[in-house]
Amino acid sequence: MEHVVIVGNGVAGITAARHIRKLSNRAITVISYESDHFFSRTALMYIYMGHLDYQATKPYEDWFWEKNRIELVRGYVEWIDTDARTLRLAGGEGMIYDRLVIATGSTPNRMGWPGEHLDGVQGLYSLQDLEGMEHSTRGIERAVIVGGGLIGIEVAEMLSSRNIPVTFLVREQNYWDNVLPREEAMMINRHIREHGIDLRIETELAEILPDNAGRVRAVVTRQGEEIACGFVALTAGVSPNIDLARRSGIETGRGVLVDEYFRTSAPSVYAIGDCAEFRDPPPGAPRVEQLWYTGRMHGETLAHTICDAPRPYARGVWFNSAKFFDIEYQIYGRVGNVLAEGEQTLYWEHPDGRHCIRINYAGDDRRVLGFNLMGIRYRQEVCQRWIGERRSIEHVLENLGAANFDPEFFPEFERELIAAYNRLNPARPLALKRRRGLFGALTGR
Repeated sequence: MEHVVIVGNGVAGITAARHIRKLSNRAITVISYESDHFFSRTALMYIYMGHLDYQATKPYEDWFWEKNRIELVRGYVEWIDTDARTLRLAGGEGMIYDRLVIATGSTPNRMGWPGEHLDGVQGLYSLQDLEGMEHSTRGIERAVIVGGGLIGIEVAEMLSSRNIPVTFLVREQNYWDNVLPREEAMMINRHIREHGIDLRIETELAEILPDNAGRVRAVVTRQGEEIACGFVALTAGVSPNIDLARRSGIETGRGVLVDEYFRTSAPSVYAIGDCAEFRDPPPGAPRVEQLWYTGRMHGETLAHTICDAPRPYARGVWFNSAKFFDIEYQIYGRVGNVLAEGEQTLYWEHPDGRHCIRINYAGDDRRVLGFNLMGIRYRQEVCQRWIGERRSIEHVLENLGAANFDPEFFPEFERELIAAYNRLNPARPLALKRRRGLFGALTGR
C-alpha cells in the first residue's frame, strides 16, 4: 500500500491528509514537532486572552485521527533522502515514504537586530511561542511590539487584554501602509491609539538591551530613544520555513519551489501552504500565499494529484479578512496600497471614522477590480461573482444592496456610497435598486 507522509500538521497538511483519506485507502502519516494534534493557529491569541483553552482550538476530537486511519507522529524531521525516499527523524529513527508532502509553514522574521535573541524577545507563530509569551509577560510593566503587520496588532490586543502598557514601533508612515491605502491605514492608526496603545509611526528599532540576567530590559530606536520594557514581540512578518527542504537539496527560492500541481524539484515530493513558492504564478498573483484559506485550498488540490486525479491549482478571486481590535476588515479582489496605472477608486468613509468602503475599478471598461471594507461586511459570494463576471462599477453600485451581509443586524451604507459616486459623476447619477432575496443575490436572478 502506498505510504503518504506529510511533514507539518497545520491547515495545509491536515487538509491534504483528510482529502487523501476521502479519495483513497493510502496509508497516511502526519509528522509534527509543534503539537500532538492539529489546532487553529488563528485562535492562539484567544487562549492568551482567556476566551478559549487549548482543547477548544482543536477542530477535531482526539479520536478522529485513529478512526480515519491517519497516523500522528510527534517528531522533528532532520533530513530527506530523496533518492531512497526516506526520512530521518531526530533521535535516528527512519521512515520510508512513497509520496512526501512538505507543509512546514512559516517562521517569524528576525532582522539581525542586536539583542534579538535575548530572553523575553520572540515572535508569535507557534504553540511554543504562545507558551513563551505567557511566561515572559508575567509581571512586566511594559511591552514593545516591532513591526506593523497583522500579527503585531494581534499581539497588541493580547497584551492590552491584560492591561499591559504597549509601545508599538512601525517604521512606515502609517500602520500596514505597504498593504492598506492611506485612508484605511490612517483609520487604523487612530483606532490603535483609541485603545490606549502608544503607536510610534516612522520609528525603527535599532537595538534591544539586556539586563544582568540576560533578559530584555529596554529597546533603543533609530532616533536614540530608550524605552524600558520587559517583553519585545518581533512581528515584522514571517518567511517560508524552508530549512528542511534546503538541507535536503530540494530547490528553494524564497519558499520551496513548486509548479501548479505543487510538485517540487524532487520526485514524489510536494510542498503546500505557507512554505510553498510558485515558480510561475498567474499574472498579478503572489508567488507565496500565506493565508489560512489558501493553505486549505492547497491541501485539497494536492490530494487529487496524490490520488492520481491531478488538477492544477486555481485560487480564484483573492480574499482576506482580519480584525483590528473591534474593526473588521475584508478585501475581495485587487486593492493595492496605491492605485495601479489605469485604475480608479471610489472611497467613502463614515463620519465616525470606523467604517469605510472602497471599490477599485478599471478606468477603461469600468469593471470592478476589488473591494476594501472596514467595519462593514459584504457577502463573499456576491463580491467575488461580480469581480469574476467583470461587472461595471455602475452595475455593482445599483445592486449593492445584494452584497449587504445581514440587513437586519448590520447598518447599511449603500445609499451613502452611491451619493459619493453621484457627486463625482453628476452627469450620470445612479439609484440603488430594490434589494433581491439571498437566492437572487447569489444566482444573479
